[in-house]
Amino acid sequence: RFHGEGYQEGYAEGIHAGMAEGRRYGALHGARVGLEIGCYLGFALTWHGLLQKSTDEKSSKKIRALDSLIGMIQKFPYEDSTYDKLQEDLEKIRGKFKQVRSMLNIQSDFRIGTERSSLTF
Repeated sequence: RFHGEGYQEGYAEGIHAGMAEGRRYGALHGARVGLEIGCYLGFALTWHGLLQKSTDEKSSKKIRALDSLIGMIQKFPYEDSTYDKLQEDLEKIRGKFKQVRSMLNIQSDFRIGTERSSLTF
């Protein structure tokens, strides 16, 4: 009898603790993804504005790539945590960001840590 009661109490406590831990993990992971996507969008919008003044062919290719990156970010489902292709779309955005960086000949180091986040050029 005591074994059964202990099991039930432990099981209920485990469910409660697991839910709290899952919420914390989800909030932290969501914040990291939001930070990363926000940095990409800020980067793309800034460079888009800078390149608008240029009229050469190379600049128009860069602007098209930036437009594509901005469009991908704007379509990203921020509020739908059940979206099944979230990781796949995030990887596509990362790939496009790398392509744009390469086109602009910009080296970057993006790190997300528990102490601080940085995007350096």
